[in-house]
Amino acid sequence: MTDMWSYNPESHYTPGTRLVGFKVEASDGHIGKVDEHTEDVGSSYIVVDTGPWIFGKEVLLPAGTIVRVDAKEEKILVNLTKDQIKDSPEYDKDKHRGDAAYRDQIGTYYQGRN
Repeated sequence: MTDMWSYNPESHYTPGTRLVGFKVEASDGHIGKVDEHTEDVGSSYIVVDTGPWIFGKEVLLPAGTIVRVDAKEEKILVNLTKDQIKDSPEYDKDKHRGDAAYRDQIGTYYQGRN
């Protein structure tokens, strides 16, 4: 992947689209809904609330993991499996928002996994 932290032009993401509430699908099934997202150049991501699937854990997914955004169906497809997402570092917005070390940890975790 060339830039993990940018939306892939082939994903059909349109800047300015509000993704909060969109369903998120891993390569092997539904994983949750978008709780927040950013469009920051070079550091874009979505935060997925996995709900009861993994006991309410929230995970941060770099924008580069998004394969397709379907605005009509309000669905996002990512190129990760449920297990890859389940095993990712948990996201705590109070501790991790704006934390460069956490972002590096996420980058290291997803490097080569997609």
